[in-house]
Amino acid sequence: MPAKPRTLVFLAVLATAACSGSGGGEAASDDGTFKAALLTAGPVSDAGWYAGAYEGLQLLHDSLGAEVSHQQTRTPAEFDEAFLSYASEGYDLIFAHGFEYQDAAIRAGDQFPNTTFVVSGGGRYSSNVVPLIFELEQGSYLAGMVAAGMSRSGILGMVGGVAIPPVEGTFLAFEAGARAVNPDVRVLEAYTGSWDDVAAAKEAAVAQIGRGADVLIHNVDAASFGVFQAVREAAADGRTAWALGMNRDQNDVAPDVILGSATIRIPEAFLETAMAWQNGTLGGAPIYAGAADDVIDFVLNPALADRVPAALVASVDEARASIRSGALEVPRVPFVEGEPGAQ
Repeated sequence: MPAKPRTLVFLAVLATAACSGSGGGEAASDDGTFKAALLTAGPVSDAGWYAGAYEGLQLLHDSLGAEVSHQQTRTPAEFDEAFLSYASEGYDLIFAHGFEYQDAAIRAGDQFPNTTFVVSGGGRYSSNVVPLIFELEQGSYLAGMVAAGMSRSGILGMVGGVAIPPVEGTFLAFEAGARAVNPDVRVLEAYTGSWDDVAAAKEAAVAQIGRGADVLIHNVDAASFGVFQAVREAAADGRTAWALGMNRDQNDVAPDVILGSATIRIPEAFLETAMAWQNGTLGGAPIYAGAADDVIDFVLNPALADRVPAALVASVDEARASIRSGALEVPRVPFVEGEPGAQ
């Protein structure tokens, strides 16, 4: 294995797109300044998915000297408007952080061939529209192992926002990881229809706890605070209750109840994507970033590490190594154009 597997593997994947790239590498602004923008559908104060993206944008500013800008956009009309505005203003690279942006990005890509659009979790691509696929299911598989190993009831809970393929894939893998530890585990699943509705997420979590779930994971954004609050309240009432973070290291959000987090190194992935654009090797193909690239992982909460049995930690470490080597293939929901099984 190379000394720096994440950097070398990740950039090798990016290089495969060079033959059909969009001609990046030369800043479109009049003064030659590299300009990068970020669109998010929710607040960057969510301590999760959007916060990681905003940190990535700031890393482009700090590391590459990029002129950066961020907009929160909630509707398809706002997606189109923001793409139009940034591309017209000469922004070179626009990160649209979510599956929901893919159609608007394709439309904008057709209209602005000299701008590159990167859609986190997107399923469609063209010469200048690039899906950045975080293989988060690899981290959630490990989270499922921890959940099953720590559960006393044998019942786990999953609270999601909207049932889109990237989220469904993380839950599929979470259940698979749990069953690798306890084949008889029972998994409850709920979708609230919102990424940011804290009250709805808390209500769903309370309902799952009421049905016996004692370890809960989420795949929402700001609504994760509702899940953590429900678990905290259950623990305060004397019940066995644990939570797991997702998308970012959330261990310090509720360190008394979060056992660990399935994490994405979003800032580093954004930086390498921007460097690939500068090198002219970005475009025409999706980017897959996973555990083998050191982009995806599961991070135990150091404040609760002594609560997790050593044998369980060893099993998780072994599974992580197998995922990174390719010996263990984690189940996922295919959704990228051209993937076998993608709808």
